[in-house]
Amino acid sequence: MKKWYCSNWFIRINKVGEMVREVIRYTFTYKWFILSLFLFIFIQTLTQLFLPTLMGKIVDEGVVVGNISYIWKIGLVMLAVAALGVVMSIVVSFYASKVAMSVGRDIREDLFSKVTYFSIHDIDSIGTASLITRTTNDITQIQQALVMFLRMFLTAPFMLIGGIAMAFIKDIKLSLVILFVMPVIVVTVFLLMKKGYPLFKAVQKRLDRLNIVLRENLTGVHVIRSFTKQFDERKRLKQANANLTNVSIKVNRLMAFMMPLMMLLMNVTIVLIIWFGGIRIENGMMQIGDLMAFIQYVMLILMALMMTSMMFVIIPRASVSANRIKEVLDLTPGEKSSGDKKINQERLQVMFRDVQFSYPEADRLALSGINFTAKPGETTAIIGGTGSGKTTLIQLLPRFYEPTSGQIYINDTPLIEYDEEILRQVIGYVPQRALLFSGTVRDNLRYGNELATEEEIVQAAKVAQADDFIMKLPDGYDTYIEQGGANLSGGQRQRLSIARAIVRNPSIYIFDDSFSALDYETDRKLQSALANVTKNAAVIVVAQRISSVKEADQIIVLDQGEMVGKGSHDELIKTSKVYQEIVASQNGEGASA
Repeated sequence: MKKWYCSNWFIRINKVGEMVREVIRYTFTYKWFILSLFLFIFIQTLTQLFLPTLMGKIVDEGVVVGNISYIWKIGLVMLAVAALGVVMSIVVSFYASKVAMSVGRDIREDLFSKVTYFSIHDIDSIGTASLITRTTNDITQIQQALVMFLRMFLTAPFMLIGGIAMAFIKDIKLSLVILFVMPVIVVTVFLLMKKGYPLFKAVQKRLDRLNIVLRENLTGVHVIRSFTKQFDERKRLKQANANLTNVSIKVNRLMAFMMPLMMLLMNVTIVLIIWFGGIRIENGMMQIGDLMAFIQYVMLILMALMMTSMMFVIIPRASVSANRIKEVLDLTPGEKSSGDKKINQERLQVMFRDVQFSYPEADRLALSGINFTAKPGETTAIIGGTGSGKTTLIQLLPRFYEPTSGQIYINDTPLIEYDEEILRQVIGYVPQRALLFSGTVRDNLRYGNELATEEEIVQAAKVAQADDFIMKLPDGYDTYIEQGGANLSGGQRQRLSIARAIVRNPSIYIFDDSFSALDYETDRKLQSALANVTKNAAVIVVAQRISSVKEADQIIVLDQGEMVGKGSHDELIKTSKVYQEIVASQNGEGASA
């Protein structure tokens, strides 16, 4: 048991060490600020160490003998020293905050940059809510700890060493009281660290859980109301909130216990010093001013120990946050082979050859035996029941996922030989869930092509059947879109997403069930207009409605991840049983050629 305890404690200390090294790596960028901090902290500490000696002189050589001029003289010196200390304290606070906030900014940028290169599986493995918590709350914890470290932990050694040195100069024997108290404080800090680390870890995990529940409730509010599950969701939120509250109370209870305990130790120390100091004054071994100065030095020593103890309580919490961030920064994205080939041709042909795909830890293949060619100037439609693998298939093309086996080619070159960013630049992707960003309509349409002209933007909107409703908005193309397009309807969001892809003028278009929110008339007009702008591009369309695919040059029919049909609408209506069932389920729509 003892061996396990030591091993476990060693692991915790090692993790704290890793956290410190990681933060030091970021703070090293601001080494000149930190060196300046050392200088200002040193000056600030000198002022604090000088003041008790001056106070002792005022008492012994001014107050006791009634020398008023000496009191004024030393009093003015004390005032100047105190003013210098205040100025240094302000400068130290400013520099410490600047370094801490800058480090937080750098970590946040690195974290965000790393996540942007994660595969969808990598993001799912950590969780979106957890990534948000790590990017916000966890970094805030590190910033707060770093501010305290730079202000307190750097001050504490100067104050502790200087205070002990001055105390020993004043009276060696009386200084033995300090040596008696210090081990008690060290043991107390050790016990608080041991108790606090698992609690801080639990706080961050339960905060993750609360964020998950909040996010699900806010994004799924319409579903919750439609199923009248408000009461159940309130219970779920209440439970997650209560779990976080309970562990937070335990943490604050621990923190609240620490301060009175430290104050008790400090006051006991002062009482002992006054007692033994009074005896030494009575025996003529010490003057009153020296005892007062000695008490001040002891206060500084104990204050330095309290600063250190506070840091040792805060460091475990910050280390939990740092380790959570380090997990993300150290996570190696799903292995990808990425080449450096450029795509120079405008007319691109996409070929799937014996492609198979399985999600990690899944018990069966999501896609199997996928073989087809999407030619430039032609439309390839993909249709099938729910869960047949339609969206999974098209997400392989921009390399959101990698095939388990088989190969995807563009113009006879495997995807893995192309530079990934270059590859995605030739693809206009319209996701199943239309996602818009906060900003103007124009900003969203220009998202895929910042150099797009006003004429190109308007033309793309007209093709996507969006220009009419845009012009009816309060400020037209300058109308502000709320986060996620909350102030637009589903059909409007879909049309803007399609227009955004058209503005990019790609060589490959991917429409993932992008016409589902449109009425038949708008769908028909859009498909007709789209044919003119995509005549040199390979178009891949995932759809549920027969009307959206019947004009396609070829239709791929999927069933449970397997290709069960390939051909035109007329061919499939005669040869594919699954396609016939889909047509029949839509009341015969599109059954005729």
